[in-house]
Amino acid sequence: MDEAQRAHPADRKGDSMDQEETKRQGKEIATLGGGCFWCLEPIFRDVAGVEQVVVGYSGGDVPNPSYRHVCTGTTGHAEVVQITFDPKTVSFREILEIFFSVHDPTTPDRQGADAGPQYRSIILYHSQEQKRIADRMIQDLEAANVWSAPIVTEVVPFKVFFEAEDYHQGYFEKNPEQPYCRVVVEPKVSKFRKKYSSKLKN
Repeated sequence: MDEAQRAHPADRKGDSMDQEETKRQGKEIATLGGGCFWCLEPIFRDVAGVEQVVVGYSGGDVPNPSYRHVCTGTTGHAEVVQITFDPKTVSFREILEIFFSVHDPTTPDRQGADAGPQYRSIILYHSQEQKRIADRMIQDLEAANVWSAPIVTEVVPFKVFFEAEDYHQGYFEKNPEQPYCRVVVEPKVSKFRKKYSSKLKN
């Protein structure tokens, strides 16, 4: 991913979503990392039942990290998408089915040419039920020999989500002609839309 030039807001809040309010509304949150968040965001925005997708950083120890800092690979954070969805329309397992089909969960700290711990495959679960579903899905995928190499996706408890800078939100939609978007993001999105046409928003 090309490094953007805009500075990071120092006063950004650590979590963009009220977890308890989301539960009261009957919605769920999934936090997933599988390479560059520019790729995952437009995919999940297209899924029926998904109400919001925010890109950011999670899984590390440094508070309020900037994109530049995360890109050094020293913060412990992964680039992630935080997805608010209606489980009556799309289940967490279905979210994970899409997640595992649009990235390679067997390459440690790498997706394609993007290398570094910020690009690792990771599921940050928000409940023990999400953990159970994630663990079971990984077991099922391993048993099915979907990939020739073992799955290295981390399944860890969610702690805090730091929303990325504004220019990262909706990046593919805003910058379809940017070289990375044309060469990397667009083919992934097109492949996803063709495979999951029945699960897309009308």
